[in-house]
Amino acid sequence: MTDDQPRAIVVGGSMGGLTAALVLRELGMQVDVFERSPELLDGRGAGIVLQPDTVRWFREHGGTSAVDKVSTGSSHLRYIGAGDEIVFDEPSTWRFTSWTTTYKALLSDFGTERYHLGEYCAGLDQDADGVDLRFVSGRQERADLVVFADGISSTGRRRLLPEVTPRYSGYVGWRGTVPETEVSASTHALLSDSLAYAVAPNTHICMYPIPGKDGGRAVGERELNYVWYRNVPEGPQLDELLTDKRGFPSPVSVHPGQVQDRFVAELRAAAQEQLPPAAAELVTRTAEPFIQPVLDIEVPRMAFGRVALMGDGAFAARPHAAAGTAKAAADAWALADALRSADGDVETALAKWEPGRLELGRSLVRRVREMGLKYQVDNTADPADRSLRFGLYGPDQ
Repeated sequence: MTDDQPRAIVVGGSMGGLTAALVLRELGMQVDVFERSPELLDGRGAGIVLQPDTVRWFREHGGTSAVDKVSTGSSHLRYIGAGDEIVFDEPSTWRFTSWTTTYKALLSDFGTERYHLGEYCAGLDQDADGVDLRFVSGRQERADLVVFADGISSTGRRRLLPEVTPRYSGYVGWRGTVPETEVSASTHALLSDSLAYAVAPNTHICMYPIPGKDGGRAVGERELNYVWYRNVPEGPQLDELLTDKRGFPSPVSVHPGQVQDRFVAELRAAAQEQLPPAAAELVTRTAEPFIQPVLDIEVPRMAFGRVALMGDGAFAARPHAAAGTAKAAADAWALADALRSADGDVETALAKWEPGRLELGRSLVRRVREMGLKYQVDNTADPADRSLRFGLYGPDQ
């Protein structure tokens, strides 16, 4: 690194932020990442469906083998009926990872020298030549470009667009994982090689295999991951559910081990009543399930002079298209392309970058809302309906 290199700061050290940091550094910028957490991040076992943009960094810097090292796969799309009968099955190849596995791989590529933990960005100002950031620690930093990739509770969005707030969808996602060695043979046979769904009135669950906690990807080393969507009305009932064991409100996520015991007990009882036996087994065998309210966020702008909002900091899309992580990565790659085409002129590049990102974000949010209506409200989800398929740019795209 040299002093005459343009400097970029990425606020938020999750997967989207690390992807942005890596591609900006590859452009020749001096890049620092500032993460609010005092410790390295942990995805708490959450699974991720890999799409091309998500793994583009690995594919371009290590090929197919690099992608294989962070993921496992399945070859079927499968819907399971009330008695575990297969009601729909078609060939469908997907790769899956755990949040933690991919995060660690990206961080390994970026390194920790310029990855700063425990730094909460509280404010910013900019002038014609750069952006000044202020941190709670008292630290102040200046950069030519600032990228806020700080997620659904983005400080950048709150400072730049205070009128934009998350909107609750009407349902939450209960999440958890179970080592595949701990489920019955019949459940393993149904779920180990499939992206599987079970649908009941006003609810549905999505299940797939992911690498194990130690990164194991072979059959027998993995975990079975699920998201169970359950309708909860906004107001006191939701507020009570999202209050953790310490009594603290948790509007974005109630972490494993912090969900009140009575709600975990109710979840397990409801699973046995509402879900097919295989899906119910996953839920009831989860030691510490956690909760994420399903939220929508949509911004009117993503570029502000030399400052960019990206990923969930700009558009938070419901998980039904499995596209949130892919969109954050795609925002980063598109930003690098815009900077390259603008010969590094930051303001020109962001102005070119913004329209396409807004269009994609709006399209994705609109599509996942429609998917949620079919599954959770209208009860019209049909396994053969192509509009229900995963994809950032459209079904199966």
